[in-house]
Amino acid sequence: METRRIVIIGGGYAGVHAAKILEKRFRKREDVEILLIDKNPYHTLMTDLHEVAGGRVVPDATRVSFHVIFGGRKVRWVTDRVETVDVEEKVVIGEEGRYPYTYLVMAAGGAPEFFNIPGVQENCFTLWSWDDAVRLRRHVENCFDEASKTQDPRKRRRYLTFVIAGGGFTGVELAGELLEHRKVLCRKYHIPKDEVRVVMVEALPRILPNFTERLARKAHRRLERMGAEILTSSPITGARKREVLIGEKTIETETFIWTAGVHGGELSARVPLTMGQAARGQCSVVTSDGIHGMAACYIDEEDRDMVGVRGRFLVNDQMQAHDHPDVYVVGDITWYVEGKKVLPQVVETALQTAETAAHNIIADIEGKEKKPFRSNYHGFMVSVGSKYAVAHVMGVQMSGVPAMALKHMVNLHYLWGLAGFNAVWKYLKEEFLHIKDRRSIVHDHLAWRIPVYWALPLRLFLGAKWLVEGIKKVLEGWLNPGAGGVFNPDPSAIHLPGVVLGDAVSAASAQAAADAATAASAATEAAAGGGYGEALMPALGIYTWFAEHVLSAVPALAFLAQAGVVLAEILIGLAFVGGLFVFPAAVATIGLAVMFIISGWGSPELLWYIAAAVVMMGGAGRGFGLDHYVMPWVRDRWNGFGLAKRTYFYSGEPRP
Repeated sequence: METRRIVIIGGGYAGVHAAKILEKRFRKREDVEILLIDKNPYHTLMTDLHEVAGGRVVPDATRVSFHVIFGGRKVRWVTDRVETVDVEEKVVIGEEGRYPYTYLVMAAGGAPEFFNIPGVQENCFTLWSWDDAVRLRRHVENCFDEASKTQDPRKRRRYLTFVIAGGGFTGVELAGELLEHRKVLCRKYHIPKDEVRVVMVEALPRILPNFTERLARKAHRRLERMGAEILTSSPITGARKREVLIGEKTIETETFIWTAGVHGGELSARVPLTMGQAARGQCSVVTSDGIHGMAACYIDEEDRDMVGVRGRFLVNDQMQAHDHPDVYVVGDITWYVEGKKVLPQVVETALQTAETAAHNIIADIEGKEKKPFRSNYHGFMVSVGSKYAVAHVMGVQMSGVPAMALKHMVNLHYLWGLAGFNAVWKYLKEEFLHIKDRRSIVHDHLAWRIPVYWALPLRLFLGAKWLVEGIKKVLEGWLNPGAGGVFNPDPSAIHLPGVVLGDAVSAASAQAAADAATAASAATEAAAGGGYGEALMPALGIYTWFAEHVLSAVPALAFLAQAGVVLAEILIGLAFVGGLFVFPAAVATIGLAVMFIISGWGSPELLWYIAAAVVMMGGAGRGFGLDHYVMPWVRDRWNGFGLAKRTYFYSGEPRP
């Protein structure tokens, strides 16, 4: 049986999406292999890198490891830097290995385009990779630190001036983050806020040219209110060390950030496929991290290479390379003209071209009809800081908090498809539950956590209450079915509200049965010593029906339900007192309390049981409890199960 090998170069949006589609189709076929190659062992959330650079989230928030994405799935991945592709021999050649293919998916991504402007790459920072974001984050804080140490006004001004080239998506989002982060760093380093300049330079007459003029104006005004200086119709003509040249004007700065262009990555210069367009700069400097701004990158000359002509590969409407139908090209490195317009280098293009390529590879293997590419763009969204955004989605324009909420929802939708619960939970933690300095649409209301030792007295008290209730019921004989045993319990041994054994129900009318149930409930309460006090509400009809027609009709079931209540109270009490499995015990507390209330058996006291249980869910068993030792062990074992990996229903990284 011939094995078809599908090799995917690049683990960005397009490469990962193609791999997941192909894996879903071929997971049960032994004659199809899927291999993904990337220089990093993780997928980068490129659209969120500005949050890392601006100090809003921790760096790890924008990485999802391939172990998480493909764990338990039929996708093999290797970490290697691809040097070239022999399209005649059908082999991908990396620094550490050779990878033959039947089908190749080129998803190598783009890289910054410096437009051959003198001195730009050598003296700028970029925001095109996780390493770029971390480098910029550290540099920005270091500038505040250095400014706080110097008395030289010119040097101080240079440290506190941040120039962003480009008023597109990345430039606007980064400017918003830096302006918000400015407040935090000024307070930390005791620097007056008005000394800090964030200057955005745009060559076109307005920022955000892909948006309507109305939304672009809103974003412009928002940035200016936050303190940005925006220079439009101001093309950058060059850069020198600590200087940005804008025509005859010069801005001195230690931080020049380039977000003004994107083109094919460095691999495009080394793969012999026909290009649709080449980048202007034919001598970009590349390191092992790729093409990026070289400011503050102290790299030996022997570790640098000069990239030749790079660009975007020409494809047909099935996403096949112009000269080689077994090579598919997707994402930023694709050059395809649709309706007289070249596909934009955005996430939706990456996902949709990947879907077309994956579909056509599947069709070729299965002997079915291929399909042409048809774009279906839903719109654009850009955040301006953490609380404001502008969005034009499916013909609807919005701004402010609603647009920001929509942006979060779109991110969650993507992450759910990427890695399910695991990725979504990580995003929610970083964007809402761990956020600091009010940098979220919910500020930091959700980020404040009660110290676990403050919850200890409440945990012990709640556990003691459950234990007392359970033990009291044991002493009153709730676990003693009488002489007839479990399957024929004595009617007097049943204490559940609304349950009447024997002929009481069958001989009475419906109203009499209801009266009997009420009387039995009152008798139960008296027998229990008023365990829960006066009922919070009458029994709901659904419980009354169940008690009359099921529990009363099956005595054994009624006794087992009663015994289950007693044992549950004792086990919940022991769990809280010992701090073992506190989260499940809290969930059980809420469930049991609700059951008591709807059965007409629960007093208002149970409301604080529910409220206390919510507090317990916040990890109350980790402090002076057995959960401190048990839960890490349980989590480690669970993360190693194939089911957890396949469903993504776990937190953190999977265990091998």
